[in-house]
Amino acid sequence: MLAQVGVTWYTWLEQGRDINPSPEVLDAIAGALQLDHDERNHLWRLVTGHSPAPAGATSGCAVVTPGHLALLSQVMPFPACVQNARYDILASNAAYRFMITDLDDGPVENRNCLVRAFLDPDWAKAYRDYPAVTARMVARLRAGMAAHLDDPSWTRFVERMQSESPHFAELWQRGEIASDGSSTTDFDLPRFGKVSFEFTRLWLDTAATLHLSVLRPVSGTDTGVLGPLSDFVADQPPVTTRPSVTATLS
Repeated sequence: MLAQVGVTWYTWLEQGRDINPSPEVLDAIAGALQLDHDERNHLWRLVTGHSPAPAGATSGCAVVTPGHLALLSQVMPFPACVQNARYDILASNAAYRFMITDLDDGPVENRNCLVRAFLDPDWAKAYRDYPAVTARMVARLRAGMAAHLDDPSWTRFVERMQSESPHFAELWQRGEIASDGSSTTDFDLPRFGKVSFEFTRLWLDTAATLHLSVLRPVSGTDTGVLGPLSDFVADQPPVTTRPSVTATLS
């Protein structure tokens, strides 16, 4: 009665029948059951296969705004990028662009940290604990895919990675999931040597999956890498911008 739905219809819902409840009905049920935020999201995933949009959010909100680009520039000399849950690099500052290899090299579809980690030998060698890093990345990808089960682009991406990387396929079959929080990664950068960065992730605006990743040196020794990285960036030619895909700032 509180959700204003019939007993028979609600029974069918709990039985998992194909009845396609509207967002309004799902929210009414969540309210009647006094579900918290996480429980409401879980209800939505069980019934629809994806999470509800945050209050005030618009669909297709994975857009890099001028404010995001300005923020990337302002955090220099720390490497930073804007990513979505699929690890697409939507924008980066110059420190991130040149940290391992030049992200402007190669096709646009390879502007993705998973593609680089599994299919680019230079990136693979840059991770000092490659097995742990890649396992964590795939576990986060699987967790993120729960909200994109009806998105063909996600399905195609996973199929591509499985076909091109046996290591990815093996990790994907494990079925592990991990949350997308802060983490520390040890690198052996081809131009700048060993460094440890803490990845701090900040969610941007109302975008459900868009976040800013800032790489902060863990120690004073690690901070020493930023000087040579900044000097290298200063000697590079003007940056390029690829509309609607990414924008890279110097």
